Amino acid sequence: MTDQTPLPLSASSLDRKQRLKIPAQTLPKQDPRQRALNWNEVSLPLDEDVARLEALRCIQCPAAPCTKACPLHNDIPGALALAETGDFIGAANKFRETSLMPEMCGRLCPQEHLCEGDCVVGKKAIPVAIGRLEAFVADYQRQREGFPLPVPPSPTGRLAAVIGSGPAGLVVAEELAKQGHSVVVYEAWPLPGGILRYGIPSFKIDKAIVDEKIAFLEKLGVRFICDTTIGDSVTVDDLFAAGFEAIFMGHGAGQPVKMGIPGEDLTGIHQATEFLVRCNLPRQQLPPSMREPIEVGKRVVVVGGGDTAMDCVRTALRMGAPQVNCVYRRTEAEMPGRREEKRNAREEGIQFTYLTAPVGFTQHDDGRVRSVICQRMKLGEPDASGRPRPVPIPGSEFEIEADTVVLALGYRADKLLETATPGLDADKKGLLVIDPETGRTSRPGIFAGGDNVRGPDLVVDAVADAKRAAAAMDEYLRRKRLGEA
Repeated sequence: MTDQTPLPLSASSLDRKQRLKIPAQTLPKQDPRQRALNWNEVSLPLDEDVARLEALRCIQCPAAPCTKACPLHNDIPGALALAETGDFIGAANKFRETSLMPEMCGRLCPQEHLCEGDCVVGKKAIPVAIGRLEAFVADYQRQREGFPLPVPPSPTGRLAAVIGSGPAGLVVAEELAKQGHSVVVYEAWPLPGGILRYGIPSFKIDKAIVDEKIAFLEKLGVRFICDTTIGDSVTVDDLFAAGFEAIFMGHGAGQPVKMGIPGEDLTGIHQATEFLVRCNLPRQQLPPSMREPIEVGKRVVVVGGGDTAMDCVRTALRMGAPQVNCVYRRTEAEMPGRREEKRNAREEGIQFTYLTAPVGFTQHDDGRVRSVICQRMKLGEPDASGRPRPVPIPGSEFEIEADTVVLALGYRADKLLETATPGLDADKKGLLVIDPETGRTSRPGIFAGGDNVRGPDLVVDAVADAKRAAAAMDEYLRRKRLGEA
């Protein structure tokens, strides 16, 4: 129970002015000094009374701009109206009417740019903590009842394949299984979960949640085949030949962007995904080529400024590095990603060096990286992103000593599936071209959504894409059944 505000006797009796007087509740987190020594989620579970009080801060405005700002259009006022009465399972079900991943979205969405960014309460005070409440009610239900199982559907006899078991792939698999279709998910990593398991550290989302989601999908009849890269040993046309009638491509955009500067391939310099998976996961869950432990040393430099860079600096800290430096070529004001992640990193003692860009690396005699050669930058005119362009300052070079360097510069599409699938249209960046309303690609029977269509983007946008694609795939499979497709 919070010591800030007592629970009112009757929530329904509160008008908007009374709700606006309820202060934002203190949402618990691990102490920075403690959490830097463990891999547990930073955010701690909410007390039930705190959750009710925070939900009471929602003024239930009819326009519901929070709902409009959500890519899934969750009925946020409806869910919080249930939560404020203590009906947390009802609130979870309200979120589940439009989202199959409230546990994930509540933890991973940049709410300040979406629902909370448009919260009316936030115009004069701290916005309602929609994300924390979404995660809380979803966890409350899952821990007591499990994921809600639907009434078993009548089998349709149709067979669909899903490539990739990240957020988009899991949503398509669930939606199709609930319609009675047989679904097989192919995953390149040793275990299913995609970015939820292999890209996002446990201090942001507990891997047990991913495991429970996979187990739930298996109860629905979804099969997972891992250690299989479609486009390599098995092609999309092989899948069609094997009897699959519709295929969803949800393989993401996992190719790292490289800097193209001298020394980039030195020992001790890692791409972000490789660094994260080798540090965050047990060896048995990794491909054999990634099972050797990383010794980070005392000084780690992470290059980049987005959420992945924040994941890397905080991972390096938990790996025992006493000095971790995030190098970014613009200022904090231009950094992409969530403010909360930067705040968490700063609280944990991460150092930030702004207006700085690497131009090369030096090495020890054994070929391991010794330092990052950097150049100071200044901000110029806006570039295509709308942010000021970083401009090098001549003669400003300096070095930052480093035992380990992590490059977190973003991702691009992997063109393997495109090149291995005749007739599949993609743009110059390798992103698949689709009908945005249905996810249909240029090949009949092939659908796509998520990062392999958008480029690196939000989990919630991948979920929204997947829902549209799954609806179109269901219609396509039913028409096939009738001989109309």
